Amino acid sequence: MKYIFVTGGVVSSLGKGITASSLGAILRARGHKVTAVKIDPYINLDAGTMRPYEHGEVFVTGDGAETDLDLGNYERFLDIDTTRSSNITTGQVYKTVIERERKGEYLSQTVQVIPHITDEIKNRIRAVAVAANADICVVEVGGTVGDIESLPFLEAIRTMRFDEAYENTAYLHVTLAPEVSTGEIKTKPTQHSVAQLRSTGISPDFIVVRSSTEMGEEMRRKIALFTSVEPERVYSSYNVEFLYEVPLAFEEQGLGREIEKRLKLETIPPSLGFWHDAVKKQRQPAFEVNIGFVGKYVAMGDSYLSILEGLRHAGIHNDCKVNIHWVNAEDLKSEEDAKNALENLDGILVGPGFGMRGIEGKILAAKYARIQQKPYFGICLGLQIAVIEFARHKAMLDGANSTEFDQYARHPVIGLMPEQLETEDLGGTMRLGDWEMTIQAGTRLEKVYGTAGTVLERHRHRYEVNPDYVQRLVEAGLVVSAVTPGKAQRGAGLVEAIELNDHPFFVALQSHPEFKSRPMRVSPPFKAFITAALEARQKST
Repeated sequence: MKYIFVTGGVVSSLGKGITASSLGAILRARGHKVTAVKIDPYINLDAGTMRPYEHGEVFVTGDGAETDLDLGNYERFLDIDTTRSSNITTGQVYKTVIERERKGEYLSQTVQVIPHITDEIKNRIRAVAVAANADICVVEVGGTVGDIESLPFLEAIRTMRFDEAYENTAYLHVTLAPEVSTGEIKTKPTQHSVAQLRSTGISPDFIVVRSSTEMGEEMRRKIALFTSVEPERVYSSYNVEFLYEVPLAFEEQGLGREIEKRLKLETIPPSLGFWHDAVKKQRQPAFEVNIGFVGKYVAMGDSYLSILEGLRHAGIHNDCKVNIHWVNAEDLKSEEDAKNALENLDGILVGPGFGMRGIEGKILAAKYARIQQKPYFGICLGLQIAVIEFARHKAMLDGANSTEFDQYARHPVIGLMPEQLETEDLGGTMRLGDWEMTIQAGTRLEKVYGTAGTVLERHRHRYEVNPDYVQRLVEAGLVVSAVTPGKAQRGAGLVEAIELNDHPFFVALQSHPEFKSRPMRVSPPFKAFITAALEARQKST
């Protein structure tokens, strides 16, 4: 097994995840089987309770783990399915070690950071690599070198070189070369960052330098001189217009070849045709559409990262540029506000979320899309919003709402199921990970997925469409296009998807199809939504 450890310095949010993912992509393009691990030094057990504005979206794996968003990057770039084991946190590691100590598994030993915590970290890394049957495991260490909480993880990866041998381990350090007011790009932060890394006992084999513009040869040699890294192993990670240019930029600079040389891997010519084609379609699209993204975390796009990527994938497959117009749901206070914000758009997407804030604005957006025949795509909460709006204005259920927003709602068309109410553990009420949905024959969703059978989509939600109201909604014209098989509640399967017949495209899913979308395998609902938006645009011009 070969291990590549990716660390970061100078500042956080440098793009270590994109670097690790792009590295994995070019190695995969060379025929190597690659998996990835994300280490997060925070004490939380997982990312499930973190604020989106602070941490970005919560990515959900197929086995139901709420993880760091970088696992989504790994899945999209490497076309793999990660698991809960792929995200290692301080909380997980210490919890396991403490539980073992309480059970007496360490006998009379004094339990310490070294070797007990570091051994647990190494065991977890190896377990992911072995389970994936991979040739190479890329391990990204979150945080910044110098952070006190990262020290046990850095010590663990330092000692893995002795455990696994030199030719099986490589260290790649991502740093920043900032541009000062004179326009000069400074290398001193990179020099200090590498020195800080060396103070932990790790000397990088490769350095990736983030900068606004491409690094010149003189700067590359200067960094190599002051960090004792060979010049051909110093790489420029400059700002690019399109995310999927990054693997191509690294390959052009020789990163894949040098990794193979350093780890004594078979040298295989890369097959990067897909990435070249994807970038070409983004640079020179045949069409374009304008999509209104109605949400409450619109000030930080990473809060909806997988949805944005799903839209990007759909654009690539439709040879279409997708322009995102952020619409703050809290700004939609009237039908006039909704009209002003949405009338010039080709499609409307209402995404996921928790809590009361912005709900009425989202309902106004769904109503506008329904009445004005605008393509509408609802994801998770976006389905519940569509159901509430339809219940109020088409099924004439005055006061319809979700018990999440109004526990005394006159018509609780969305609510917790009885078995969820029986538990005191709120986390235990979540539906997480892969759940089946059976698509009903004759529906638009059947055309979208190409099947009337059962498909898997990932979930992250607590509230459901109330089975007591399904029949009344259906009688008013709502189409339940997919249900959860084998999960009957009082005779009715849980609603997984809804649509409208008298509409060019009005589809909403209880699941999060964005989590399974890949640039090489676009999510069917995303592709269908962008296709519908493109058709709507062409009809209006």
